[in-house]
Amino acid sequence: MTITIAHLGPAGTNAEAAAQTYQTWLQQAQSLTTALLPCQSIAQSLYALAHDEVQLAVIPVENSIQGSVAIALDLVWELHPLSICQQIILPIHHALISFAEDFSQIKEVRSHPQALAQCQRWLEKNLPHAALIEANSTTAVLGSLQENPHLGAIAAPRAAKLYDLPILVDAIGDFPQNCTRFWVLSKTPQTAGEVISLAFTLPAKIPGVLVKALEVFARRQINLSRIESRPTKRSLGEYLFFIDLDGCLTNPDVQAAIAELQTHTEILKILGNYKSLPLAAIQPEK
Repeated sequence: MTITIAHLGPAGTNAEAAAQTYQTWLQQAQSLTTALLPCQSIAQSLYALAHDEVQLAVIPVENSIQGSVAIALDLVWELHPLSICQQIILPIHHALISFAEDFSQIKEVRSHPQALAQCQRWLEKNLPHAALIEANSTTAVLGSLQENPHLGAIAAPRAAKLYDLPILVDAIGDFPQNCTRFWVLSKTPQTAGEVISLAFTLPAKIPGVLVKALEVFARRQINLSRIESRPTKRSLGEYLFFIDLDGCLTNPDVQAAIAELQTHTEILKILGNYKSLPLAAIQPEK
């Protein structure tokens, strides 16, 4: 059986790089036959998994500069019980790709909104005259560059090599330690991991209700590594909360904490219990 992995495409995106990293690990560590399925959006990659068109999906969920990817969190909540089975921390490297001879020729720069935001300071300093246009992915506009020397694109150097395109300026990211966290999702939950991701809504706007929910972990010395809110989309001022905690679902203290948490929440979803892909399997982009 071939394991198919959905990801944001087309070829050359950072999501594809993360999917390729996981694909290589599956082939080497588990001797599985795999294939990649590029999708036009993060949403399409998750819907492909939800509709059983693929067995896995790799999606970006958090960037070290721009924070969380809202559509990814919203859909993981909505499409539960899709389950996180692994996470990948991928170094991100941005380059300005263009057939322009110099900056003065560039009138537009196009890329995924995350890439534009992660290069914002560089763009303001070096291309203040250029219009910034959002695209579905970092590689969506690469096919238009040769016919338009006034157009620049931000993508990984790997994409420039893949499409045989010139890099006008390399390393234009605002922060050199830029990295993105990707989740690998499947339909098979697991209970052997080192990170647990949960999401929940609260029953009412009662003073201290969120504190009481979180105290169930503090009393048991369970570390919370992340907490974030997103609107429920039901009413202004109503939120759902995403948390990451250190631990394994088979641990009695974790089980007790989650059981108590259930009494403080309106809806509680366990999004996954997972490990990070071994660092040896992750190679920085070239």
